[in-house]
Amino acid sequence: MTLPAQRMRKMRASWRMHNLREVRLAIPDARQPSVRRRIAAQVARLGCRSEDDALDWIAAVSEFDVRDGSANR
Repeated sequence: MTLPAQRMRKMRASWRMHNLREVRLAIPDARQPSVRRRIAAQVARLGCRSEDDALDWIAAVSEFDVRDGSANR
């Protein structure tokens, strides 16, 4: 087995010992002009109200563990 493959096998074993698993994501490549155009079109359709709603939601869910005193446990 090659050295990189051995390192990966060891890393995966370590993850399993810590009850973790690898997850791979495929996302649009923002370097591609077609993807950039699509993102720009979606951003152009956003309204201030929807952006405010999104930011309010992000603020609310990011502090969920602070309200009940369970932060840093």
